[in-house]
Amino acid sequence: MIERFLKQTTFTSQEDYEKNLEFIIPEHFNFAYDVMDEWAKEKPEKLALLWTNDEGECIRFSFKDLKEQSDRAAAYFQQLGIGKGDMVMLILKRRYEFWISMLALHKIGAVAIPATHMLTTHDIVYRNNRASVKAIICAGEEYIMQQVEGSKAESPTLETLVSIGPKQAEGFHDWHKEWKDAPAFVRPTEKNDNDDTMLMYFTSGTSGEPKMVAHDFLYALGHLTTGVYWHNLGEDSIHLTVADTGWGKAVWGKMYGQWFAGAAVFVFDHEKFTADKILRQIEKYRITSFCAPPTVYRFLIHEDFSHYDLSSLRYCCTAGEALNPAVFDKFKELTGISLMEGFGQTETTMTLGTMPWTKPKPGSMGLPNPQYDIDLIKPDGTPCEDGEKGEIVVRTNAGKPVGLFKYYYRDDELTNNVWHDGLYHTGDVAWRDEDGYYWFEGRIDDVIKSSGYRIGPFEVESALMTHPAVVECAITGVPDEIRGMVVKATVVLHKDWKSKAGDDLIKELQNHVKHVTAPYKYPRIIEFVDDLPKTISGKIRRVEIREKDNKK
Repeated sequence: MIERFLKQTTFTSQEDYEKNLEFIIPEHFNFAYDVMDEWAKEKPEKLALLWTNDEGECIRFSFKDLKEQSDRAAAYFQQLGIGKGDMVMLILKRRYEFWISMLALHKIGAVAIPATHMLTTHDIVYRNNRASVKAIICAGEEYIMQQVEGSKAESPTLETLVSIGPKQAEGFHDWHKEWKDAPAFVRPTEKNDNDDTMLMYFTSGTSGEPKMVAHDFLYALGHLTTGVYWHNLGEDSIHLTVADTGWGKAVWGKMYGQWFAGAAVFVFDHEKFTADKILRQIEKYRITSFCAPPTVYRFLIHEDFSHYDLSSLRYCCTAGEALNPAVFDKFKELTGISLMEGFGQTETTMTLGTMPWTKPKPGSMGLPNPQYDIDLIKPDGTPCEDGEKGEIVVRTNAGKPVGLFKYYYRDDELTNNVWHDGLYHTGDVAWRDEDGYYWFEGRIDDVIKSSGYRIGPFEVESALMTHPAVVECAITGVPDEIRGMVVKATVVLHKDWKSKAGDDLIKELQNHVKHVTAPYKYPRIIEFVDDLPKTISGKIRRVEIREKDNKK
């Protein structure tokens, strides 16, 4: 499959990858037709999607199944009046209908807007009106349908509501009752252009209202490298990425790149995450490849791995936030597997990563993915030398890379703020070592300036995470009359340490940081909490901690 889209398909070194990665870009590329339907022709019976849930139900979809069902769904959507360019919100949790809907919307040229099931009526109204949403397809759960129904009165563009069940409500179409009666699907004569909008995400963000990130049809092609190389997948792989379908990591790890590789995508439709549940799924379904944000690994390593058969597991990756080296080391000790870190944003595909041919450096984001022209720049716009901290940028003088977003929909000002003068500004701060590896420091807004020192929160978090008492932590700056700012640690303790929370443990953690990293970085304030505020996508909301502290 991938030989249709890359001039060279195997690489033996980073040098080889940088020199020879080159996409073959078809006209009117459409992932649903050009990849999925082609797999259905070539290997119709091959497992494409393995879906299970908390109740132990298990449904297997071949590539042939997905072609037939996405065709039927596409015809059904057309029957409902959905067509090219129409905005369709998907609130489908991890139901298998999400994947069928995504492919169907691609086939008719409609714009998919995945959204989390945790949205309130207010959130949905905002999204409906910002994007002119025409239809919402949602899981038939009471809370979700109530919020969707409640948004109608203030959403003038919203015409169609669809429930996939199990519950139905007045005003909602019944997917499973109606779709079987849809006429045979006929591919639209008007094909999509490569720069047509295919997908939009409202980024949860760490501050402000969510932005609308618009992606074109080549975004899916940009993820070829994510699945084939970063995840190191092949046709014999069964891959699990822990991600809700409401945020971008789902298509990073549960759709485009994985199916370019011909791998089986494993979906565990669960209500509440526990480390035990995930490990049992890996054991039961013989998962070969696994990807999750660092938060998940932090919980996994506290389980007794001797109680699980993880012998099928061959390869593991992580992204979403920088990985603390202590977690890397412990996971390798338990499994023998090195965690391969990657970096990107909702606005991009994987821009930095640790590929199979590179040696991971624990805590590093890896090396630049050559489909992007990556650099580090200082505040004055000049390039950083090795060892200097700067902002990660993508150079776009030669054109928009495959996988980079189009713009923030209906917000020229915001788009121009981050993308101007031939540079896309990520807003993330890092430094580069002598081997070319990038090391995450934090968001530009998160850097703490204390007594003339610039302190990146991640370096302090990494130091704290090496103490056995700490499960999670967030480092923020607190205003101080003398130092300008001081470092504060908000800490979630391991269950065995919660009874020891107090001044003695605070001093112990402070001394620990002083010994692990430069003493000036130690947290002068430590607060113990049961959990950390997070975005929908699981990223720690340091901004919320700062706002709370500023009100004190």
